[in-house]
Amino acid sequence: MEDELFDRIDFAQDPPIYAEFENCRFNKCNFTEADLSEFKFVDCGFNDCNLSLAKLIDTVWRDVIFSNCKMLGLGFDVCNKFGLSFSFDGCSLAHSTFHNTKIKNTVFKNTHLQEVDFSGCDLSGAVFDNCDLRNAAFDQTNLERADFRTAYNYSIDPDSNKIKMARFSISGVSGLLKKYNIEIER
Repeated sequence: MEDELFDRIDFAQDPPIYAEFENCRFNKCNFTEADLSEFKFVDCGFNDCNLSLAKLIDTVWRDVIFSNCKMLGLGFDVCNKFGLSFSFDGCSLAHSTFHNTKIKNTVFKNTHLQEVDFSGCDLSGAVFDNCDLRNAAFDQTNLERADFRTAYNYSIDPDSNKIKMARFSISGVSGLLKKYNIEIER
């Protein structure tokens, strides 16, 4: 399908029959626990949708914009890796995993990323603008040139991640020193 608008459709109850979407818009649609395996989404936008616990095996996401979406427990680590690119604004991605994905320059804005697994990711150049990263996992993650200046609640070990040229605010520096169990006073 190309250039279609899907408004308030419950794909959890009535799964889509098409598996390829290009330049489509999804508004207030429900994909909760839907099987989107091997679907292709190219230049698509999702607004106010619920994709929580959807199955994403070999799903293609290319130049997709997610706005104000509920996306709990998603496994982006099993998506098709070729051309994987998306951005998130106002979304909730708690308990999702991006383990070992290459998602350079991804923009996360006003997004809840609690307990998200970013281990092994290439997030170089990524932007975490006003994002809550409480208990997010960063291990062997490439964060070079990433922007954490307005992010909060993160804990990143500089010894087990690449952080060269990453940007942090002075108020967030404690998230880099957490492993030392020291007190920092303001």
